[in-house]
Amino acid sequence: MRMRVGVIGGGSWGTTVAHITAHNVETTLWARRDDTADEINRSHRNSRYLDGYDLHPALRASADLGEVVRQADVLVMGVPSHAYRSTLEAVSDHLRAWVPIVSLTKGLEQGSRLRMSEVTNEVLPGHPAAVLTGPNLAKEILAGDAAASVVATSDPVVALRLQQLFATSMFRVYTNHDVVGCELGGALKNVIAIASGMADGLGTGDNTRAAVITRGLAELSRLGRAMGGEEITFAGLAGMGDLIATCISPHSRNRHVGEQLGRGRSIDEVIASMNMVAEGVKTAPVVLDLAAEYGVETPIADEVNGVCHLGRAADVAYRGLLRHQTGPEREPIDPA
Repeated sequence: MRMRVGVIGGGSWGTTVAHITAHNVETTLWARRDDTADEINRSHRNSRYLDGYDLHPALRASADLGEVVRQADVLVMGVPSHAYRSTLEAVSDHLRAWVPIVSLTKGLEQGSRLRMSEVTNEVLPGHPAAVLTGPNLAKEILAGDAAASVVATSDPVVALRLQQLFATSMFRVYTNHDVVGCELGGALKNVIAIASGMADGLGTGDNTRAAVITRGLAELSRLGRAMGGEEITFAGLAGMGDLIATCISPHSRNRHVGEQLGRGRSIDEVIASMNMVAEGVKTAPVVLDLAAEYGVETPIADEVNGVCHLGRAADVAYRGLLRHQTGPEREPIDPA
């Protein structure tokens, strides 16, 4: 394809997606730091976030936001949820009309509680909004392991073009029209991953991990359906697939946060020791607000929020989940 891609955000996942698209088209990565951009151009590495992994030699980087955005035929947003709106606003001065905007961000905006595609539509109306999501751990992809993802957008023509843009021999890309379900699956699973990590940090076994993951899937599916997502989406790559990978992988930053909390560290200590954002920490209170609005029970998210924001100890949260009243495993689905 004769196309140029601009990727905004030089963190681990933004860099990895830029590495992927560089296999297919001319790609430029915007990195906030001059030294990061220089290192990518000079040695094809990003040691700050992906130390020891080689990037595609055709990938180039720049610390000049306007330069990257002006040349882009597709713009990929790889920034955290708290910076998404402000970065889009900065981008708007340079972006040409009708350029598709693809979000990599698995979070919800605090305050507005919007999904990232909704933020895109508010800030840059008229630009096709899409999402790339799934069980995609950056270091495994850079190591050459096979992976699969989903590109979600309401426009089937845009979906097909983006599918071709992101697909490589080792990175399979599927399309999905359910943008709501795909975005919610990606955001809500981060909260469940913190719970899974907490269980690991407390020294529980595989039975507990399986229970947390399975009931976590039920929890995110309940809320996702209530908010307009489709049931089948949560059983696929953007739901169950992403949830499993994030809950069990040692590379998962949200699982890492939970594990450290389970070992008795405070949330402030854990966050201060990381150079990457764990979206689940910020997403947990937003999930509770949405659950209250839609009348959905989210006991796991409630306990995670208690540990992350209310000073609750991880072992207390764990006992709280055990005390939660159980009912039928599978709730009836409203055919409407």
